[in-house]
Amino acid sequence: MTILCVRFQLPPTREAALPELLGLLEEFTPVVEALPPDRALADLRGAERYFKRDAVELASVIRVRALALHGVDCAIGAGPGPMLARMALKDARPGVTRSVPGDTAADFLAGRPVAALPGVGAATARTLCEYGLDTLGRVATAPLSTLQRLVGAKTGRELHEKANGVDRGRVVPNGVSRSLAAERPFTRDELDSDRHRRALLSAAEELGSRLRALDKVCRTLTLTVRYADRTGTTRSRTLGEPTAHSAALTRAAYGMYEALGLQRARVRSIALRAEGLDPAEHASHQLTFDPTDDKLRRIEEAADRARARFGPLAVLPGALAA
Repeated sequence: MTILCVRFQLPPTREAALPELLGLLEEFTPVVEALPPDRALADLRGAERYFKRDAVELASVIRVRALALHGVDCAIGAGPGPMLARMALKDARPGVTRSVPGDTAADFLAGRPVAALPGVGAATARTLCEYGLDTLGRVATAPLSTLQRLVGAKTGRELHEKANGVDRGRVVPNGVSRSLAAERPFTRDELDSDRHRRALLSAAEELGSRLRALDKVCRTLTLTVRYADRTGTTRSRTLGEPTAHSAALTRAAYGMYEALGLQRARVRSIALRAEGLDPAEHASHQLTFDPTDDKLRRIEEAADRARARFGPLAVLPGALAA
C-alpha cells in the first residue's frame, strides 16, 4: 500500500484551509494531488523508504499532525493505487485508516455494485446491470470479449482490469495550482442580501489579488452558499475568457448569486473558488475599448503594488468598487 486518499473533516467555514493541509502532506512526499474542496491523494513510495514506515503508519502521523497543527481530523483510505485508495476511503471514518492490501483487492471489490467503481457512469452501469453484471465480482469473472461487446474495446478492457483489482492510475502532482478559495463566514445567520453581496465582492477581490500575485488566470468560478440548517448550494460558471480581473470575477459571482433567487435565506457563509487555473501569459484578453475597464485594471495594478509593499490590508475590501 503506497497511496493515501485523505479526506479532511473541514467545516464549511474552513474550506479555504485546504492549501495549508496540502502543505502538511508535502512534508512527507512531493507527489500530492489536490482534490478540492477537502480531499487529496498522496504517493508515499519514497516516504516509506525514507521514514522506514509503511503507508498506514505514516497515515497515523499525518492525522496526528493535522489535529495538532490545524485542529482538523481526517479519514484516510490506503491502497496500492489511487482507485483502490479512493474506494477504501468510502469505508473509512475519522480517526481510522481503511487499508486495502494489493493481494486482497479482488475480494474487497467483489461484492460492491458496479457503479461504485470510479469512472463508471450511470449509462455504463445500467448497460452492465441489464446483462446481470451488477457487481464488480461478476464483472471480474465475465469474459473480456463480452465486456468489450457491451461497452466498447477500450472501456471493456479497463473495466475488466479494475474489477480484478488492477489499478494503473497514478497520482498527478498539482499542489494548489488548480484552484484557489476565499470564504466569508458571517458572525450570525445573515438574512440581508446586501451583506451577502458585500461578502461576494470581498471574496472576489481576494481571489483576483491572489491570482494576479501568482500570475494565474481562472477559467471557472464556483459559488458555495451555506445555510443555517447546514445545507448548502453550489453553482459553477465558466467565464467568457480566463481572467484574474476582480471586476469580471465579481460580475460572475453576482450573476450566480442572483440566479439562486434567495429570499429571506439565513446564510451562514459564502465561498468562492477559482478553478481551472492557467499561467496568465497563456491567456488572451478581448479588447473592449471601454475606458472604465481600462481604469479599473490600472487601479488593480496600483492596489496590488500597495498590498505587496504594505500588506494585504493596505487596500480595504470593496475599495476598488468605490
